[in-house]
Amino acid sequence: MSEAVDVLVVGSGPAGSSVARRIREIAPELSVLIVEAGPDLTPDAPGENVRNLPAAERLPLQIRVSGPQPVGFQPFGSRPLHARPGTVLFREDDGSGDGQEGMPGGAFSANVGGMGAHWTCAVPRPSGSELSDVLGREEWDAAFAVAESYLKATTAAFPETPASVAVLAALRGVYEERLAGARPAGPMPLACEPTAQGPRWTGADTVLAGSPVPVPIRSGTVVVAIRAEGGMATGVETVDAVTGAREEIPARAVVVAGDAIRSPQLLWASGIRPPALGCYLNDQPQVTVGARVDVPRVNAAIDAEADLRETLTGVCWVPFADGAHPFHGQVMQLDASPIRFHVDDKRDERPMVGLGWFLVKDVRREDRVRFDDARPDAHGLPGIVIEYGLTDRDRENVARAKREVAALAAALGEQTREPQLLPAGSSLHYQGSVRMGSVDDGESVCDGSGRVWGTENVFVAGNGVIPTATACNPTLTAVALAVRTGEAVAAQLAGGERRGR
Repeated sequence: MSEAVDVLVVGSGPAGSSVARRIREIAPELSVLIVEAGPDLTPDAPGENVRNLPAAERLPLQIRVSGPQPVGFQPFGSRPLHARPGTVLFREDDGSGDGQEGMPGGAFSANVGGMGAHWTCAVPRPSGSELSDVLGREEWDAAFAVAESYLKATTAAFPETPASVAVLAALRGVYEERLAGARPAGPMPLACEPTAQGPRWTGADTVLAGSPVPVPIRSGTVVVAIRAEGGMATGVETVDAVTGAREEIPARAVVVAGDAIRSPQLLWASGIRPPALGCYLNDQPQVTVGARVDVPRVNAAIDAEADLRETLTGVCWVPFADGAHPFHGQVMQLDASPIRFHVDDKRDERPMVGLGWFLVKDVRREDRVRFDDARPDAHGLPGIVIEYGLTDRDRENVARAKREVAALAAALGEQTREPQLLPAGSSLHYQGSVRMGSVDDGESVCDGSGRVWGTENVFVAGNGVIPTATACNPTLTAVALAVRTGEAVAAQLAGGERRGR
């Protein structure tokens, strides 16, 4: 049995790291341990975003997580699907169906830093109906301010260029009147520190660097059960990912901060099963198209040692606005996009951008992840079965989004192909499976602090806590909620508070 800790955090991604940092800021006397199932890819800076590394160093680390990549160019979304570098599909895709049933594009990252070691770093604030009323507006704003400071959010990641000016002019020409009174189109808020050499992208290392007391991370350690008695967690049981050795770690509180699939998996395996566990699984349907921008390319040379995302137009966005623009739009220089587009062979000096429009989805209880105890995984955790599909209204919104991006591509210059709906799960933004709520009525898994209903000291953090239909990237929201979870845990343990079930 390992030495006891005050708080054990399961998962080292942006949410788990933020919980740990917030606890240390408020109650530095509390001991906090982060446990991560995957390896440490960047031991000199655990949890660093691998986009900061030269390509020759980055790819082997991504392959270490995802395995060998397909040979040759494959446009993203082509079936059968292959995981993006640094990720692993939840299930192997057989290429059947239209790609919208069962979330075939769903994937995860098992490494120190979680998906935060590979992400694109978009951190816009949600607005309107994207925001849950479980929290008041002042509570949201306070949490967002802390989250933005942790992630180093900025709209000045890229310098202004003729190409970026052309893109923004086109966006404002199309959307200025339509978004009057709402947030305008502009540079995307990104999690990074601008430098003379280009942005330094935020990872878990960035978040934890701000902790007043170092937070240890134990990698290669799979948590297979939370030990609890009468709703009170006493610690966790772990399995060494390499040797299979089992160990128990006593803890006064446990925070489950995995992704929206594996967090409910661990709760289920631990016998912690609120009625809504795994239900209301919510992805963001994603429509993409490529466009050539009508502006001369001013710098065709790209340093081979630089991350290819550091390019001419940077990243722009068209914010979600209820009614006026029920989408979250991203316009990214082609090499900056996490999605691989097909490009025709004709010579064209105009910059190529990818348009990605994310849609809100009908949130339904029947969209869910369920668990099969009879078919456990390699570590003995229950098998994962995803039940998920689009409604008629979702498909109507997809058709509208396709018209939207086609018109914008024409306004930018030239559309290069037909708009495409990517397979469900491709956004990697799935949410809702451990959703928060105001009351324990069977429709949510946790309260507004992340404490799981029916428990004294088990908390959840991450995208899965977000209960609403959202279009924008969820990381900032997840970190904001994780900040509140850290505050609640610190208050409960440092103040000796005992909350009733």
